[in-house]
Amino acid sequence: MRIISNKTPISDYDFNLPEELIAQNPAETRGKSRLMNISRANGTISDRVFTDITDMIDDNCFLVVNSTRVMKARLYAKKPTGGLVELLVLEKLDNEHCMCLTKGNVKQGTELNFPNASAVIEEMREDGTRLVRFSADPSEIMHRFGHIPLPPYIHREDTETDANRYQTVYSADEASVAAPTAGLHFTDEILDKLREKGVKILELTLNIGIGTFRPVKADYLEDHDMHWEKYYISPETAKEINHLRANGKQLVAVGTTAVRALESAYDEGNIKAGYGETNLFIKPGYKFKVIDRMITNFHLPKSTLLVLVSMFAGYGLTMNAYKHAVKKKYKFFSYGDAMYIE
Repeated sequence: MRIISNKTPISDYDFNLPEELIAQNPAETRGKSRLMNISRANGTISDRVFTDITDMIDDNCFLVVNSTRVMKARLYAKKPTGGLVELLVLEKLDNEHCMCLTKGNVKQGTELNFPNASAVIEEMREDGTRLVRFSADPSEIMHRFGHIPLPPYIHREDTETDANRYQTVYSADEASVAAPTAGLHFTDEILDKLREKGVKILELTLNIGIGTFRPVKADYLEDHDMHWEKYYISPETAKEINHLRANGKQLVAVGTTAVRALESAYDEGNIKAGYGETNLFIKPGYKFKVIDRMITNFHLPKSTLLVLVSMFAGYGLTMNAYKHAVKKKYKFFSYGDAMYIE
């Protein structure tokens, strides 16, 4: 990793990724993905399968997962002229209004029609988002007519399989446009086996926005503006995390979203409960305060998530692990394989 004039080039986080390694579908069976095990202590890399995680985590550890649920946020509507418009619901504001992105020719006042429902563009914002008012509860409209918003690197339409497999088995709070993908590998059976070993599994919520797919366009990390995301940690969860950490238990963060929420909620030695908003960019110079271990998927070249992982595992070890993943034909991104960093 080079640092030029106190700035870090994003090009240092580039790597060659063959197109065929980008997973277009989930593993045939949940939990049967491959798992790369990385040891920070001795710099080793080994190849496992995800079900091995029950042997690799013991009661000296506890897990923190992100229980957010993906909305059926992609909607297709017709204008009175017959033209088609695609909406991506970014955030539900109340029982009528949502912030959306649109594809298709729209302007303020444009009417949009669904079967037995409608909407209108109330405001066109400079950042490209649209304030949309729906004739019925937007959640109901999404449940009836919406589609799972698969990431842009999955080149197909969503199916009924995605409605199940692009959600974690513990998902609850429906407010995200993308899944916390490290959690997609867990099954109820895997979670039960961990609990039987005395491993506690705690939940927080970070609502994942479209910014998670936003590329780093700046040449240097320090010039990138990180996106904001909302999170919530209940008083019970915060109290238990603080208790376990105080008793020497190792915190295993399931996914980069859990990492960002926990590191953002750290306050004077403890995790602070409540609602928060974070634009935390974990990059060179950052010192982790809470996380001891991490489970994550394989991320895009030149992405903020790859930078985060490299800060946790070490730059050299991370880039070697990614070279190993390409050589061994691991699957990448949302429906891809997993990495466990000890």
